[in-house]
Amino acid sequence: MMRVIAGSARSVPLTAPKGDNVRPTTDRIKETLFNMLQTYVPDAVFVDLFSGSGAIGIEALSRGARKAYFIDNDRESVNCIEANLKKTKLEDAAMVLRQDGVSALGYSIRETADVIFADPPYGKGYDRMLVAAAANSKAVGEDTLIVIEEEKDRDFSFVYEHGFDIIKEKIYKTNKHVFIRKRQA
Repeated sequence: MMRVIAGSARSVPLTAPKGDNVRPTTDRIKETLFNMLQTYVPDAVFVDLFSGSGAIGIEALSRGARKAYFIDNDRESVNCIEANLKKTKLEDAAMVLRQDGVSALGYSIRETADVIFADPPYGKGYDRMLVAAAANSKAVGEDTLIVIEEEKDRDFSFVYEHGFDIIKEKIYKTNKHVFIRKRQA
């Protein structure tokens, strides 16, 4: 069972959309991720791209993020996110958009995000498209932290050509989180 780990909605159970399109992040990986993000989340604008159930963005809101964008192009995922937000009573701080994560990063988020988390389908090149879109996005400022989840063996050296630096990598059994930020001038 998936649940909110900490904060105002702690222990509230969350549901995931049915089907093979969503890989819910395990509680253990979610806890590790938020331990690394703990100084970034309070009062943050948090973006959850390819959000599936919305569990990552909901965790951020529960831990004190000021606002969270939830972006997914699947109708069932969007319905699931909205139901989970209602269940956690966090819907007032949420903006749910049914659209592609790459184009949303390019055009729909009109304010600078503090943290952008992306969990796209693995091995389909979305990570490259996201970084290219992030390079010119109004949502990405000098201090914006971008975290991309991908297969464990994925090479992220392409981020450098788009003006980003890898500041941390956390490798798990089958996947990893890559933390990037715009290169400082």
